[in-house]
Parts: sequence; structure tokens; C-alpha cells
Amino acid sequence: MNVLVVGGAGYIGSHCVRQLLAAGHRPVVLDNLVYGHRAAVPAGVPLHEANAGDEAAVGRVLRDERIELVMHFAAYCYVGESVKDPLKYYFNNEFAALQLLRAMLAAGVKKFVFSSTCATYGTPATLPLVETMPQAPINPYGQTKLDVENALKALAVAHGLSFAAFRYFNAAGAAEDGAIGEDHTPETHLIPLAFDAATGRRPSLEIFGTDYPTPDGTCLRDYVHVDDLSRAHIAVFPRLAAPGAALFYNLGTGRPASNREVVRAVEKVTGRKIKLVEGPRRPGDPPALYADSSKAQRELGWQIKFPDIESIVATAWKWHSAHPGGYGK
Repeated sequence: MNVLVVGGAGYIGSHCVRQLLAAGHRPVVLDNLVYGHRAAVPAGVPLHEANAGDEAAVGRVLRDERIELVMHFAAYCYVGESVKDPLKYYFNNEFAALQLLRAMLAAGVKKFVFSSTCATYGTPATLPLVETMPQAPINPYGQTKLDVENALKALAVAHGLSFAAFRYFNAAGAAEDGAIGEDHTPETHLIPLAFDAATGRRPSLEIFGTDYPTPDGTCLRDYVHVDDLSRAHIAVFPRLAAPGAALFYNLGTGRPASNREVVRAVEKVTGRKIKLVEGPRRPGDPPALYADSSKAQRELGWQIKFPDIESIVATAWKWHSAHPGGYGK
């Protein structure tokens, strides 16, 4: 199919573009390059520089490129920033997504794959998380994602939109061949920050909270490889053939790693010691989050290629060690 990847120059979107090519599809990228990187888009893949909420621009791309399905990755994803500047998140993550959907319906495109998040669940009462659990976000980032999920359900009923919403856990890693990887500004993710501490680009690594009710006192999180995520997005395509299909899937390994375990994995893969600084808990950080992804495995035939934190870190290090300053540096 001709697939429009909105946010296709970003971290997860760019990996999905490569997986689309490998699967025989024709990806087209739309990205405003605020956080995305032109260098992350493979040669020969059309790149349209525009905002997801620009209905006119999106409409032209949908028609000119004969788009059959849209994948949406163009969201802001900093939880702390969403608390401090909620309007930024409501305008970009919610309003722009609705504008994108309106442009799709006007162009007759009714297949949609949405990048959602485990943040829609809030602080869970039990673990692992399953798709039928109550959703009660505790920050604007999670709320905007849930609001779009609810809009998608309404559009499926009203207009026959077929969609899949994937609730990610902690996306991590890099392409196996080292061609693309993770480069955020600012960087807030633990693995690339640990690399910077290991290589001396920063003097130390701060971990937040050492008194959680977990085996080593630090937070437990479910790290899932970015290419495993991408393959799930493509595996769902056949299930979107039925008009009005409304699908929700968790994507995680179900094998959480603590902050200290991540640090040890980085030290083992890089062969370097990391200076740790122990800080207080951050407000709103649950002690543990991890997924039950059996639904995706059962219905999509999704298989996890990178089930443990060390294998994920190894792929990330391959890219990071070759691009210590990020893309184009």
C-alpha cells in the first residue's frame, strides 16, 4: 500500500518507514522537522515538510501520493512538559490529530494506525496491564492520547473509519544495522542518557527514586525494541480491511527492567562505568509499569525479537557509538 507516515522523520516513525520498505509497502513521510531529522528518512522516500494539523497540506499529500493508509506518530511526548504547558499538548497531540483525521475523511482515506501510550492507564491498581483495564491518565500527555482514542471510536461508528491504536510502553533501541537511532532534543530517555554518562558527554547519570517497593528500590519499566513496535504496526494492516474496525493493543515485552538493571546493561555493553547520582522520586512516577501483550501476539502473530534489556541496549549502542552527537554530527 501507499502509506503516509506522519512524524516519519522522528524516532519511532523513521524506524517504521524502514520496516514498511522491508515489507514491500511504499511509505511517504509528512513531518514538520521540529523534532524529526531529515537524515532519518531513507533516500528515495518522499518527504513532505508540513504540520499534521494543516488540513490543506495533508489533503494535497493524500491525493497526490494516492495514500491508502495513514500512520500517526507526530505527538509531543514529554510528560513533565505536558504538565507545565498543557495547551502545547492539547493543540499538537489532540487538535492537530483531529485536523489530520478530517483531512483523511475528506480524501476518502479510512485506514488509520495511531501511536498511543500506556500513559492512558494512569497509575494501575494491578499488573501486568491489559487492554480492558480502566484508563485514567494522570497528566495531559496521557489525556490527549486518550481523547484521540475516544475520537477514533466515534469516527469508526459515524464514518466507518478502521483504526488500530497501539499503547506503547518504553520504546528503546535502534535499527539492527545501525543506520538510524534515537536522537531527541532535549533527551529524557534513560538509555541514551546512560550512554552519555558512560562516554563522558555528561559527568553523571541521575536516577529518580531508590526507595520504591521493587527488588532494587528503583522503578520497573517495560522496554520494547523500536523495530518490534514497528513490525506490530504493519502486522495489523489486514485487520483494517473491515470498515469500522476499532482495535487496541498493548506493546511491551512483559519483562520489566529496573533503572539499575538498565544501567548495568549499558555498562556491560559499553564496557564503561557510569557514575550514578541518586535523586528523589519524581511526582507521578508509578513504581512499576509493564504490559500483557498477549492480545497482539495472538491476533497479529506479533513476535518479540528483542525480549531482554541487554539485547535492546546493544542495538542502541551500535548507533549511538557511531553517532555520539546525533544525526549529521
